[in-house]
Amino acid sequence: MRRFLLAVLLLLPAAVLAEPPQQQWFTALLDGRKIGQLEAGRTLRDGTVHTTQRMALVLDRAGSRVTMESASEAVETPAGAPLSFANASRLSGSATRIDGTVAGGNATVRISGDHVDQVRQVPWPAGALLPEGLRLASLRAGLTPGTRYTALAFQDLTLDAIEITTVVGPRERVDLPGGARELVRLAQTLHFPGAPVATTAWVDEDLTAWKFIMPVLGADLTLLACERACAEAPNQTSDLFERLLMKSPRPLMPAELGDGLRYTLAARNGDAARLALPQTAEQRSERQDGRWRVEIRRDAGTGGGPAPVAADRAANDWLQSGAPEIVALARRGAGAGGDAAVRMQRLEGFVRGFITTKSLGVGYASALEVARKPEGDCTEHAVLLAALARADGIAARVVTGLAYAPGFAGTRDAFVPHAWVQAWTGDRWRSYDAALDGFDAGHIALAVGDGDPWRFYAGLDTLGNLVLEAVEPVASR
Repeated sequence: MRRFLLAVLLLLPAAVLAEPPQQQWFTALLDGRKIGQLEAGRTLRDGTVHTTQRMALVLDRAGSRVTMESASEAVETPAGAPLSFANASRLSGSATRIDGTVAGGNATVRISGDHVDQVRQVPWPAGALLPEGLRLASLRAGLTPGTRYTALAFQDLTLDAIEITTVVGPRERVDLPGGARELVRLAQTLHFPGAPVATTAWVDEDLTAWKFIMPVLGADLTLLACERACAEAPNQTSDLFERLLMKSPRPLMPAELGDGLRYTLAARNGDAARLALPQTAEQRSERQDGRWRVEIRRDAGTGGGPAPVAADRAANDWLQSGAPEIVALARRGAGAGGDAAVRMQRLEGFVRGFITTKSLGVGYASALEVARKPEGDCTEHAVLLAALARADGIAARVVTGLAYAPGFAGTRDAFVPHAWVQAWTGDRWRSYDAALDGFDAGHIALAVGDGDPWRFYAGLDTLGNLVLEAVEPVASR
């Protein structure tokens, strides 16, 4: 979540800054409570344009403090052609640096950090822009109400590009820490895979940005331009995690969790059509009368959906199943003999015991990071289990959603954000949960992906927006 949140925030000023001051400060608020600051700058140096952004955020997560820091720099020609980019991020003590140079339709990228040091070439996405290119695109479009334009913004944290659609709105009076201003409203959509995010920005006639609002995980995240002293003022506590809990109308019994449950879910904002509730081998979802009816059975038999594709067995940046450490752990955990279901059961138990430090302070680490430093919460259990499965030749995917907890951080009978794994066991996708005592009917899937945090939070608009109206047991097939 932290990497995703940083990447989204770092898109916002780049999308609309035009001829900004050399340095501009923003205070970051989550539903009105200060959680951090952002500094943005633009300078001309040696015939090139240098754009910098530095962000620091602090969130509370069920009693654990999560810190996020990121400093990025982009170098471009005065015409907006990309030359190089860099990003240094520190996430709860884990540091990563990315440096890239762009030439000939490719980017040469060096990634270094606590657990990784690699150099590789990646194709530069056709038409992708860095901040100066985005600034020039905004200038060309202008501020005539109703104007609509799109731009492709490169993301240094994920080495891919996100399309941004902007629609120019009316002029409005906006209250800011330094006083009210007449500003133009821009409605923007950030087209993340499977989860477009709608944001709003307010700019002046020079297209300098002064305010941003973005919905994130059931809350409003706001950036307000202000003096440096305002931006660096002390932060306030804000527990993001408690906003994501979904209360159960009653306790759920072990027998029904082990058998099957039928849920009736509504949207807190009344728009059930926006909720992301996929179909899986164990989960059947149907929208009726403005609500979702979701039926989950632990043992769903056969008929588990489309067979895996090559990518479900391949290594990637988050599931490094080809790394020697991962291969060695997979051999230890899977043991000798047995079919895929038997080996997955062994791997599930192995990961549960291997991650000895159970902590909410890690955030989202890759499988290789977890292998080298075995600590974390459900996300770390899930990415490691999926990587070990792939290293053992078993197709595996990471599932994110909600899981029932009789008690969590002082709250009784609630569903909490959670991650687990689906593996192809020969005839269907079957779920495994190394962070809890295995999969049961108390798991509601919101997204299925390959371990990449962009896909991990495909349910961005869903988390924090679900209300559980009713739950009833169903018999096994």
